[in-house]
Amino acid sequence: MLALAEQGETEGLWLRAKRQSGGRGRLGRAWESPVGNLYCSTLIRPQPGDPMAHTLALVAANAVHALVAPLCAGQARIKWPNDILVDGAKIAGILLERTGDAVVVGIGINVTHFPQGLDRPVTSLTAQGATGEGADAAALLERLAQLFGHWLAIWRAQGLDPVRTHWLLNAHPTGTQMRVVQPDGDVVEGGFGTLDSQGMLILRLANGDTRAIHAGDIFLI
Repeated sequence: MLALAEQGETEGLWLRAKRQSGGRGRLGRAWESPVGNLYCSTLIRPQPGDPMAHTLALVAANAVHALVAPLCAGQARIKWPNDILVDGAKIAGILLERTGDAVVVGIGINVTHFPQGLDRPVTSLTAQGATGEGADAAALLERLAQLFGHWLAIWRAQGLDPVRTHWLLNAHPTGTQMRVVQPDGDVVEGGFGTLDSQGMLILRLANGDTRAIHAGDIFLI
């Protein structure tokens, strides 16, 4: 998709891989990609007047949450900056990459499989009881594209605020304790406060101060 973007492909295209031999997540981490799960990307070309491009992660999170939540026996929650959890176990991830004036939004959802031996709990749609079209990657992509288009239109027409408000309704509750490992290795602990108007995580520290987090790995405590 990055190559197609550089060749001038128009916005709205979706690509799905049945499997990936070089799948990756945030910070270049390997992403296991067996057949049966959903691996897809779409192309967005931000326009003048659009919200900041990095907030497309909130658009994607709202769409993925709306897709998986009705299919899961457990409670689906959005975890900043790019994960969907079910009862605390990761079921989906989102990755944004920019090339020129285009943004590629990559989404991976554990449909029939989930990796073993990780440092955090993981799950899949089938492990959550999904069957039929709920466990079919191709059918899920069709619905995901519709949901993403819905939230993208709101993001464009109404700005970030309604997207952010919906995100907060489906995210970790205020006060959820978390540990943030920032890109420079600094570790900060506190309670989830909110997202600011730019989509940054606001962490409430034990001493009452707040800290705006621009990037990092989040571990729920």
